[in-house]
Amino acid sequence: MPSAGSTRWLEIAVASHPEAVEAVSEILDRVGYNGIAIDVPLDDGRPHVVKAYLVNDRTARQKVRRVKEWIGRLRAFGLGPVGEVELRRIADEDWLESWKAQFAPIRVGPFFVRPSWSDARDEGIPLVLDPGMAFGTGLHPTTRQCLDAVGALVLDGRSVLDVGTGSGILAIAAARRGARPVVAVDNDPLAVRAAIDNAQRNDVRVDVREGSAGDVAGAFDVVLANLVADVIVRIAPELRARVRGTLVCSGIVEGKAAAVERALADQGLRVTDRGRTDGWVRLTLR
Repeated sequence: MPSAGSTRWLEIAVASHPEAVEAVSEILDRVGYNGIAIDVPLDDGRPHVVKAYLVNDRTARQKVRRVKEWIGRLRAFGLGPVGEVELRRIADEDWLESWKAQFAPIRVGPFFVRPSWSDARDEGIPLVLDPGMAFGTGLHPTTRQCLDAVGALVLDGRSVLDVGTGSGILAIAAARRGARPVVAVDNDPLAVRAAIDNAQRNDVRVDVREGSAGDVAGAFDVVLANLVADVIVRIAPELRARVRGTLVCSGIVEGKAAAVERALADQGLRVTDRGRTDGWVRLTLR
């Protein structure tokens, strides 16, 4: 355990033209904990900023060097301008303060998402989160898209699997709406810990495990997969094996939506609904 004031995390940030965001996101996702984050500018003339976070340990320098090499090769493809790789060291307490500054209460569909340090109230179904290093606060378009879908589905008494649970927000939302049982999986042990803590914080029963869809036995009425497009394509057979009703996929940049749809169609799943928000696509399939 690092001492107070120590630097534990490394932020990698790359400013990108919108047409290069997808490619830059895929590069940073290879090294970052729990995927990537994208700062979308309010001014159309400014670039997007793609960010990833990794533990600042002995492997970090090698990972950063690989990212710089991949970004350099990417520029040769002639996409929109891609900026330099910017690095920022973040101490544990600075990370927490950063989250507190960025994570404000928000209403998403029937849910009211608020951080654990806020006492804000709303008539929506409360979801109280402390994301730690886990992805998924309700603020990112992909998480909002999935939350909207969870809010629209009939879940009372239905089984739910949340693949790539991150902070546990989607699994907790499903449990809040009466889903039973709810299983949540993530490959990142930090996310597993965050999801367990958040389930306890919300007084709901969620079976949180380390792993992915292929590590879970049986089939579920609803499967949630808020992942990047390439991961959804890669694990499409495992997702199909787990779902006996509805599959909700998000985390898909628009340029990858057709590939995701084809991969899932090959598994016998058909799109029944779709949504688009800020260049991200959500697919609901059966």
